[in-house]
Amino acid sequence: MNTRRRFLRAAGVALAMPVLECFAATPGRRMLLISNNLGVLPKPFFPQTAGRDYQLSPYLSALAEFRNDFTVFSGLSHPSVEGGHSTENCFLTGARGPTKSGFRNTISLDQFAAEKLGQSTRFATLNLGVNIDKANRSLSWTRDGVLLPAEDSAPALFRRMFVQGDKAEVERQLHRLEERGSILDMLLDDTKQYSRALGRDDRARLDQYLTSVREVEQRLHIAGEWEQRPKPASAAPEPADIQDKKLFFEKFDLMLSMAQLALESDSTRIVTLMVDAFATPVFSLHPGQDTTDGYHNLSHHGQAAGKLRQLDDADRQQMALLQKLLHRLAEKKESGQRLLDRTMVLYGSNMGDSNTHDNTNLPILLAGGGFRHGQHIAFRRDNNTPLSNLFVTMLQRMGVEAESFASSTGRIENLAAGGASA
Repeated sequence: MNTRRRFLRAAGVALAMPVLECFAATPGRRMLLISNNLGVLPKPFFPQTAGRDYQLSPYLSALAEFRNDFTVFSGLSHPSVEGGHSTENCFLTGARGPTKSGFRNTISLDQFAAEKLGQSTRFATLNLGVNIDKANRSLSWTRDGVLLPAEDSAPALFRRMFVQGDKAEVERQLHRLEERGSILDMLLDDTKQYSRALGRDDRARLDQYLTSVREVEQRLHIAGEWEQRPKPASAAPEPADIQDKKLFFEKFDLMLSMAQLALESDSTRIVTLMVDAFATPVFSLHPGQDTTDGYHNLSHHGQAAGKLRQLDDADRQQMALLQKLLHRLAEKKESGQRLLDRTMVLYGSNMGDSNTHDNTNLPILLAGGGFRHGQHIAFRRDNNTPLSNLFVTMLQRMGVEAESFASSTGRIENLAAGGASA
C-alpha cells in the first residue's frame, strides 16, 4: 500500500472515530420526509381558516389527537418548478425548470443535511419507496444531480440494518470497499496529470468533480469502519415482502414501519420515502374492493363522482396511516422525550392538484420535531411562498447552519419560535 493510500486510510479513521465514539450518546434530531407524487384532493385537505384556532379539515380530522403536534401549510410551492408530473423528482430539491432542455437536478434536502452534519450513524440517509419506478424517480439526489435509487424491499432493508454477516462476508465487503477506494485513487492521480493541460474554466469544473470524488472516498473509509462494528439488535422479526402493487396501503404502512425502525434504532437520522402513486396500477381500496382504474387515471378525475369517491377513500386511508405513525412515534421514549418530539415528519407532494397538473399550493404538513405546532400557517395562494423556506427552518432544527436552500428567501419564523429545546 503506497504512502498516500496509508495517509488517506489514517485520515479516514481520524475523521470517522470521533463520530463513531458518539454512537452510544443520546441521538440527535431526525427527519422523515414523505411525498405522494399524485398528492391529495385539495378541498378536503386544506382548512378553511388559519391561525391557531383553525377548524380541522375533513382529512386532518383523522389527526385530531395530534392537533398540537403538527402544522399544516397552504400557499407553499417551489418557484418555477412546473410541468405537472415532471416535478416529482424536484420535491426535495426545488430545482427550477424540470421540463426545460438540458435540465439537471440539484442536491436534495436529505443529502444536503447529511453533507453538513457528517455521518454519525451507520447510514447517512436511507431512501425508500412504495411501488416506485426506481430507475426514474427518487426523492434523493446528489450534489451533481444524480438520482439515488430507492429501496423498496422491506426484508432487504431489515437485513442491511440488523443482520450481521459472518466474518467472511464482512471481509468480502471490506475488500469491495478497498477496491472502490483504489479505483478512486487511480482516478485522482490520472485527472491531476490531465488537468495541467486544461484552461481555467475546465480546471474549475474538474476541481468541483474531484471534490465530489474525495467526498466519496471519505464516505468509503467511514463505511469500512462501520462494517467492522456489530449491527444493533432488533426485537422485531424480519418482515415479509409485499410485492403485489395492488396492496398499496399495506406496502405504505410497512415502509413507514421500516422508516420508524431505522430512526428509533439510530441506524440513520434522515429517511426519505417516495410513494409512487403514478406507478400504482389498479389497487385494493378494501378487502374484495379494487379501484376501477390505476391511481394516475383516477387522479385525472374531471369531477367524475365515482373517481372522486375512490380518491377520497384513498386519501383518508393515507391520513389514517400517518396518524398511526405519529401514534407509534409518540409512544416511543428517548431520554425522557417522545421520539415524535425529536423527529420531524414532513408529508406533502409536488402536485397541488393532479387533476389539472397544478404545481402550486402544495399540500404540506409538518409534525413533530419540537416545533411550535398546532396551527394552520396560510400564505398567499396567488403568490406562493417558497417551500424551501420550510426546508431552511427544518435544516436549522437539525443543527445545520444554513441560511438558504434552493429558492428560499428566509425561514418560517412563527413556526421556529418557541420550539422545545434540543
